[in-house]
Amino acid sequence: MLSFKHRKIKNRYPRWMVGKPLLFASSALASLGDAMFGYSQGVIAAAQVQPTFIKRMYGPSLSFQDIENGNIGVNPFVQAVAISCLNITAFLASFASSYTCDYLGRRMSVRIGAFIYFVAALIQIFMPNFAALIIGRCIQGVGVGILSMTVPILQCEIAPGHSRGLFVAIEYFFLNTGYALSAWVGYGFFFKEPSELSWRGPYIVQAILSVILFLWTFILPETPRWLIQSGRREEALQVLADLHGTGDVYDPMIVKSFMEIEVAINTERALGDCSWTQLFTQYKSRAMVGVSCQQFAQSNGINAILYFLPENLLRAGFVIQEALLYSGACAIIYCAGTIPTMIFIDKWGRRKFLLVGSAGLTLALACLGALQFHVDKLPEGSEAMRATAFGFFAAVCVYLFVYGATWGPTPWLLGAEIFPIRARGKGMALSTSVNWITNFLLAFITPPLFSVIHGGFYFVLLGSCATSGFIVWKMYPETAGKTLEQLGEVFGDDAGAVERKVSQGVRASMSMSMSRSHGDMLPDPRRLVDMALMPASEDTLATNASPEKKD
Repeated sequence: MLSFKHRKIKNRYPRWMVGKPLLFASSALASLGDAMFGYSQGVIAAAQVQPTFIKRMYGPSLSFQDIENGNIGVNPFVQAVAISCLNITAFLASFASSYTCDYLGRRMSVRIGAFIYFVAALIQIFMPNFAALIIGRCIQGVGVGILSMTVPILQCEIAPGHSRGLFVAIEYFFLNTGYALSAWVGYGFFFKEPSELSWRGPYIVQAILSVILFLWTFILPETPRWLIQSGRREEALQVLADLHGTGDVYDPMIVKSFMEIEVAINTERALGDCSWTQLFTQYKSRAMVGVSCQQFAQSNGINAILYFLPENLLRAGFVIQEALLYSGACAIIYCAGTIPTMIFIDKWGRRKFLLVGSAGLTLALACLGALQFHVDKLPEGSEAMRATAFGFFAAVCVYLFVYGATWGPTPWLLGAEIFPIRARGKGMALSTSVNWITNFLLAFITPPLFSVIHGGFYFVLLGSCATSGFIVWKMYPETAGKTLEQLGEVFGDDAGAVERKVSQGVRASMSMSMSRSHGDMLPDPRRLVDMALMPASEDTLATNASPEKKD
């Protein structure tokens, strides 16, 4: 056998960069993919209340007073199409990206998503009419679908087992920061009215963000789990050492982690590729959690609030400039909500966060609905209306803080962590696609429903929040504190038992092989690395796997 020094694994990073600097930089900059989605939410929301945008895209020539009075002369369904078309292409792309993620890798999928996003931003910078807006947002949806599916997987696969919640919370913090950035950029460019730069300018910033993400993918490491799965084992060991150590591939903890990951992957390889059908048979309890948490993430109302936040504040009694300003303030509160998630979700667990979130969102939406009903009865411009508007603003802040801490990041974390690697791409694609189709439905029905039932729409969302709390309490297991390779023990499905038994067989085979090769003495670091990089026997894997397949 070749000694490790002859394997010529290339060290890509300088010594000062390896370890936590590389780990957190990879997490943060990969999260630009989510930041760009958050940014796109705020850009379109701010544009919807600008006279030059409405004239260019929808036709009517309006004054600020017309918009503040709600007399924009735009069919609510046309506005709904403009907002929601992105979600349809994101829904389709999330399925397709399961294949790019598995076959091309996590890093290449992020690169493709960033490039598509850049193309969409260019179209929207120069769009001349409504048709171009639809085309640009549809293309943008493809990029969003790829990034929203891939980035959480990347985060979970590079994160240490005890802090996956922190890393996915970092991702969601960037999504919220993207929304906050767009709100303040939109507010700043608003003063360029009546120039169309007031709404074209924010798309220039969006293009710059996509370029930064695209360039970063040439530095971003691929995940060790995907590299091992793809047969690039030497590179996987070096990346593991770069992300979680000092770059030293002879570190016993790095070698131990490498071997545990490989045992899990070999176990799953022995079980064969996962089909879409198996998600609902072998992994039915995991699929239930992945699907339902993403459905509630949207039906609990976040994008009904964010996509139309300036308009919602206008309805509550603010003028346009105030609505844009207070949208920026709301966005900061939304970002702040992620901070307790970073600190506590790995300590307190996922269930507790979701249960508290359902209760808090229910109360906030009850306040929003009651205040909207009250403001609709008040005379336009009265002092009572102004006071109610500030009460509405406070309730939105509470809603966004609670959502940003609970139902915002946690579903993305669950969807990425609960499936084994053989099913992770398809499982995450399934849960993400549910997010996008529910997102589409909410974005599409919100304008017409607001125009018909006004504040009653908040009580529709309230019903979803109450239901989500019951489902979590009744059906969701706790997944905190486990490595990705240990999560099969958390779920009670048959697949988890099969994986555990096969994994035990593979581990026993590896232990016997080490004992035969080196006696009872622990191998020195170089021999241990050679042992880690020695391919497992396919015959051994098949022997260990076959009895369980008969079950």
